[in-house]
Amino acid sequence: MTPIQLHTYQTPNGHKASIMLEETGLPYQVHVVDIEHGDQHKPGFLALNPNNKIPVIVDPDQNRTVVESGAILTYLARRSGHFVPASEEDRQVALQWLLFQAAHVGPTLGQLWNYKVFAPDKIPYVIGRFEKETARVLNVLDGELGKRGFLAGDSYGVADIMTWPWINAGVRHLGVDLGAYPHLGRWFEAIGARPAVQRGLAVPALGDAPHA
Repeated sequence: MTPIQLHTYQTPNGHKASIMLEETGLPYQVHVVDIEHGDQHKPGFLALNPNNKIPVIVDPDQNRTVVESGAILTYLARRSGHFVPASEEDRQVALQWLLFQAAHVGPTLGQLWNYKVFAPDKIPYVIGRFEKETARVLNVLDGELGKRGFLAGDSYGVADIMTWPWINAGVRHLGVDLGAYPHLGRWFEAIGARPAVQRGLAVPALGDAPHA
């Protein structure tokens, strides 16, 4: 199999794709898109994703370019035959939590990161608003994980891979304390201990070397 080409950077969204590639064992090659220096606006990258966002994968054997992390993860699941829900009901539940991450977890923590870390003016009202919304979202996840081992059932899957990097970012960079969310904390620690997750977090620091 020709290595999948992964265009990425060290962000939670980028980590979704690299963790998924490590988990599935598909061969891939990394291309660093330095978003801090504007690489995402260069013509070559815009030809892959006109929305100028990472990650992007290119699968040469299938002549496919895939953007948006949820679409990338579901594509890689089908491509590898791993993490594909067994039934239509299971697929619907997995899709539900993929979209919950895309609509709530990522945007909420992303806005908190922006206003708490990057914004030149730290506006207490705005920071407080997103801290409150973060607590609400984490409470939703904690409630669901109190019912089952993983987000979409009893098995680790794409919904967990989609969500974990943003919870990791909240814990590592935003001071999010999971002490009030014991089920989420258990899930977070278990996934973070997986070797493939640890390898995926190191990407793209590994450079352009092929992975298999």
